[in-house]
Amino acid sequence: MKSTDLRPLAVVTGASSGIGLHLARCCAESGFDLVIAADTADLDHAAQSLSGLGAQVDLVRVDLAGREGVDHLCTAIADRPVSALLANAGHGLGGAFLDQNFEDIEHVIDTNVTGTLYLIWRLAQEMRSRRDGRILITGSIAGFQPGSFQAVYNGSKAFIDSFAAALRNEMKDSGVTVTCLMPGVTDTDFFERAGMLDTKVGASDNKADPADVARTGFDAMMRGEADVVAGLKNKLAVVVAKVTPSQLAAEQHRKMAEPGSANH
Repeated sequence: MKSTDLRPLAVVTGASSGIGLHLARCCAESGFDLVIAADTADLDHAAQSLSGLGAQVDLVRVDLAGREGVDHLCTAIADRPVSALLANAGHGLGGAFLDQNFEDIEHVIDTNVTGTLYLIWRLAQEMRSRRDGRILITGSIAGFQPGSFQAVYNGSKAFIDSFAAALRNEMKDSGVTVTCLMPGVTDTDFFERAGMLDTKVGASDNKADPADVARTGFDAMMRGEADVVAGLKNKLAVVVAKVTPSQLAAEQHRKMAEPGSANH
């Protein structure tokens, strides 16, 4: 994989739209070349728009839910040193746990957790050897709340939020920084892909701008911060979630995420 010698390389997953696309845009505007990965057809359009910002952009259309997909991405990166890894790939799944298809459940876990961890494990080895690099992991404030009718997604993000904090501590003397971006409800295709457009949260017009969320996360990564919650309202929600009894929090989430709640 060729690139200029002067521009560092950023790898951004889930980069075809939403927060991931805007994270990639932040990288391009800040002087990074890019390897972007996603499993949707929108990736071509994303690559074209990012190339217009002066970055060399290589795209890898791949499902990052398994080790095979991650290995394919790493092969595409080849021997280039990765200066920044923005591990953003992930998706949700709405509905009651027992009514969901278990293959869909597995895919959420494999994308949000297994694939994310394997990619970090692969690329952070070389970062540690160089004693230089930045890792941004997209968690969620959903990790602080039991997610009735979104139980697997919220559980996966609770894992990621915790993992990111632990990894940062393990690597604190390595020269590599680990930052966790924790967005709230954001205006992306997340709710459509999760089958949640008939829920109160999915139908809400009060969603954060993904460009603002991405900028918050990118800036925190560049400053080497441990974690950042995007938006004042979400910061307050996290504070409240930490002191709210779990079943009360689950009931509150139910009112937002139960199928058909958009009409209530």
